[in-house]
Amino acid sequence: MNEMPRDHRPAKSVRVLLAEDQGMMRGALALLLGLEEDIEVVAQVGRGDEIVDAALNARPDVALLDIELPGRSGLDAAADLREECPDCRVLILTTSGRPGYLRRAMEAGAVGFLVKDGPVEELAEAVRRALRGETVIDPALAAAALSAGPSPLTGREADVLKASVDGATVADIAGTLHLSESTVRNYLSAAIGKTGTRNRMEAVREARQQGWL
Repeated sequence: MNEMPRDHRPAKSVRVLLAEDQGMMRGALALLLGLEEDIEVVAQVGRGDEIVDAALNARPDVALLDIELPGRSGLDAAADLREECPDCRVLILTTSGRPGYLRRAMEAGAVGFLVKDGPVEELAEAVRRALRGETVIDPALAAAALSAGPSPLTGREADVLKASVDGATVADIAGTLHLSESTVRNYLSAAIGKTGTRNRMEAVREARQQGWL
C-alpha cells in the first residue's frame, strides 16, 4: 500500500484570504495555516482597499481581516465583502481587543472576532467553524463588549471625530464632510460630552480606546 503524500489535501480545502499589513505576521500566519491539511491560503493582501478585489479574484470561503489596515479598515472592508462577496465569511483577527470593535465587526457582517495571540490551532478551528456557519467570538471580548454597552456616538458624531485627527480645523472638517461649520461644532460638542472628555483630541483618544472609531 502506498503511503499518503505528506502534502496531501482533501479535494475541498477551505479557501482563505488573509489581510494583514505587517509582512512578517502575514507570512507567518499564511505558513502556519497552510500546514493544515484542509486549509489553503489563496490570497494575501497588506491593504484594506485591496481586499474586495482580491476576494473577487480568489473567491475565498473565509476572509481573515486585521482591523487597522492602510487604505481602508478591516471593519469597513468586512461590510464591503458582505455586499460584493456574500458567500465569503469574515473573521476579524486583531491585537486590539476593544469592546466597541466587536460590536462594529458584528454590525459589518463578520461572523467572528479573535485576538492574534491565540494558538494557530484555535485559529484554524475558527476558520472551520466559520465555514460551518457558526459564530466564533473570543469569550473575554464577548464579556467585555456586553459590559461596555453600545457606542454612545451617533454615526455623524463618529464621522466628525474621525475627521478631527491630524490637526484638522473645523473648516477642514466641514469641507470634508460637506457640513456647515456650526453643525460640525455641534457634533464635536456632543461627542465631547458623551465621551466625558474636555476637548476633541481627548474625545478622539477615548473613542478610539473604546473601539468606537
